[in-house]
Amino acid sequence: MKNKKQNKKEVKKKSQGSTWSSYKNKMPHKMITEEEITTMDKKTSDSKSKEKYLIWHVQGGLGKNVAATSLVSHLRTKYIDRKIIIVASWPEVWMNHPMVDRLFHLGNTPHFYDDYIHNKDSIVFKHEAYNQTAHLNHSQHLIHNWCDLMDLEYEDNEKFHPKVILNYAQQQLTQRWIRQKPTMVLHTNGGPMEQKFSYNWSRDLPPELSQEIVNAFADRFHIFHVCRKDSSILQGVERIDEPMGNIELFSILATSTSRVLIDSCLQHAAVAFQLPSTVLWIGTSPKVFGYDFHNNVLAKNPVVANQRLNSYMFDYDFSSNLHECPYTTFTEIFEPQIVIRNIENQLNM
Repeated sequence: MKNKKQNKKEVKKKSQGSTWSSYKNKMPHKMITEEEITTMDKKTSDSKSKEKYLIWHVQGGLGKNVAATSLVSHLRTKYIDRKIIIVASWPEVWMNHPMVDRLFHLGNTPHFYDDYIHNKDSIVFKHEAYNQTAHLNHSQHLIHNWCDLMDLEYEDNEKFHPKVILNYAQQQLTQRWIRQKPTMVLHTNGGPMEQKFSYNWSRDLPPELSQEIVNAFADRFHIFHVCRKDSSILQGVERIDEPMGNIELFSILATSTSRVLIDSCLQHAAVAFQLPSTVLWIGTSPKVFGYDFHNNVLAKNPVVANQRLNSYMFDYDFSSNLHECPYTTFTEIFEPQIVIRNIENQLNM
């Protein structure tokens, strides 16, 4: 019986530790007063309030986000005393920018109001450049419109070119795209992966034209066909239609010898990586979204009747409104031989 009592005491002794009640005994004898707490809070608040912020809200597609990176260094120069806070719909293209002090994914901004807005010295740019007069009448480049909204001096888009910075691991992605022959990237279908129709006339290349391009260059190049899952099937290409990360997609450009692109994310990325390309334009304009760095080929001017009956501020709706297409044959959009000649000229430059 004596041994059992001793064991119980030992067990009790071992079980003692930090419990909620034991903290009270370990607290310092001098309690912190409410006045001291208020003073400490004020000091912390004063320290935070001295920081200045510039907040830029960038919404829209992947290509638009890539284009927006062209302004970061100019924002840093003008607002040198402020931390740059980017809230972006496609954060991956911004991640390695040393001039971006804090990056948020649009729709995932915890405590943002208290940290950056309430009683803070913040400048907020949440304008939509697409709604500016100069954009609606196609008189200025998208980047120029952003400059106007953010009080930046615009010269030309040679001074404002996108910049996507790659980390070491991302730089290794190019190995995936090495083939026995030199490669050509043919980007025929852009925009969101899920669309109502497989062909968006205002952005996508006509399938017949795409196949003629392949036929003209398949002997010389291994052709990567970048498209959506539901896009037309081309013969003689390696089809690239699976979902992948933004930088992984961009890496297909790195080892390519030739690039035939549309007004979509890859034409912006090609500028960021200084890879001149042939870009084909249908429902949009290189004056608004393009770069002189590329060889820009414009579709023929259409004969417009009543197709734009429902157009309000924009000429064409990029949600695949079939009735807006003003062309009746693919050769009314582009003359295949002219396109092929432009690709050849780009190769010889």
